Amino acid sequence: MSFLNSISSPPQINSLFCSPIFSLHRFHSPSFSTVYHRQQSYGNGRNIRELWFLGDFRGKRRKNSGSMRKEKGGFFWDSSACNSRGSSSSSSSKGDGFESEEEEEEEVDDEEEGARSFCVSPDRWDVLGLGQAMVDFSGMVDDEFLERLGLEKGTRKVVNHEERGRVLQAMDGCSYKAAAGGSLSNSLVALARLGYKPIGGPVLNVAMAGSVGSDPLGSFYRAKLHRANVNFLSEPIKDGTTGTVIVLTTPDAQRTMLAYQGTSSAINYDSCLAGIVSKTNIFVVEGYLFEFPDTIKTIIRACEEARRSGALIAVTASDVSCIERHYDDFWEIVGNYADIVFANSDEARALCHFSSKESPISATRYLSHFVPLVSVTDGPRGSYIGVKGEAVYIPPSPCVPVDTCGAGDAYASGILYGILRGVMDLKGMGTLAARIAATVVGQQGTRLRVQDAIDLAESFTFNLESSGVSTDVGSDHISSL
Repeated sequence: MSFLNSISSPPQINSLFCSPIFSLHRFHSPSFSTVYHRQQSYGNGRNIRELWFLGDFRGKRRKNSGSMRKEKGGFFWDSSACNSRGSSSSSSSKGDGFESEEEEEEEVDDEEEGARSFCVSPDRWDVLGLGQAMVDFSGMVDDEFLERLGLEKGTRKVVNHEERGRVLQAMDGCSYKAAAGGSLSNSLVALARLGYKPIGGPVLNVAMAGSVGSDPLGSFYRAKLHRANVNFLSEPIKDGTTGTVIVLTTPDAQRTMLAYQGTSSAINYDSCLAGIVSKTNIFVVEGYLFEFPDTIKTIIRACEEARRSGALIAVTASDVSCIERHYDDFWEIVGNYADIVFANSDEARALCHFSSKESPISATRYLSHFVPLVSVTDGPRGSYIGVKGEAVYIPPSPCVPVDTCGAGDAYASGILYGILRGVMDLKGMGTLAARIAATVVGQQGTRLRVQDAIDLAESFTFNLESSGVSTDVGSDHISSL
């Protein structure tokens, strides 16, 4: 019997938001307790809250200025009464000395996006991300450029201030763009754009916490996220230096990344962060933060607060080498707190300690015994969504690859969007995520464009309405153990 058949949603929750995903329990399967010794201490049989809390607040009026309108399925935000934007969002990035990614598009998109920005913070955030706040410098280079600088194609390397300067100097005269980057911010911007209009549900409130310096790059980062309707909620660090990532893409669509951490790794747990987390429905932790021992303490405390407040906790695997170096830290969070894990096939195998010969479906099934919902992407071969030892295969969405950077980030936004919209059909949710990823892969740049996001959200809603939202996943969609 499919796991979806065995789940009944609480009757008091509006049916629009009664996704069976929210009725899953985090659990530990005794049969797996001896399979791998590192997992023994993580599944402790504790009583985990049900994951259907998201319906609790949907029918309540928010206290934002502006107005609410009542429609079938609950209250929806009407931004027409919100006539002004915050002062920090009104300034353009032009004049900062950086060429903004998608600058031509943003001259139109940001004006439209800003028109519905909230006047004040909402009562609760739909999604809050905790991650590295890095400014991306991205450009197209050839293989000779990488060889000249001694860079291995397709890798991610942490560099110091001098190395960063050397690469940027070599890029002098090349065409490159600056953006408020970072893996997590890509997902959050895509999610905010998918939830830009109340298509199939209320406008989504998306925020990020992290660490930026009080330098021009920090101001640039905050302003660019705000213009994309992702609220950056952390105060700048005085005299700090904002981190950067240089993304070099070769004609074969492979990306080479050079990260300068700056202050991005210094995230402290304080009353401000605790207050934000306590008002969040899905709390997402970026895996790159596991690189820093002090930040692990912040992550644990934030996850504990998220659990107390009833939030879902998601973790992005982010990088194979990071998992291998900080395996125990990853499993402390994944095993004890995570409700959702996002990974690609290599990262999933690394989390399982599987060899490269193991299939991604095996890794998906394995991880789903420890985490209620597992999302594993496998590039052009498709992706998998794992639940309770079963894996739903998602075929790839066709596209002509231009730049693979940000594909996994875009896919994660589709999964989050489906969860927040209360989708019951995992196949449909995964298909949307694959389409979003393909859209990003088929363009230059890591960000899902506004009009593409609107078109995708409208198409997704139309398909659900025309076909009916399934409460079951057919046996042909599930690869069982």
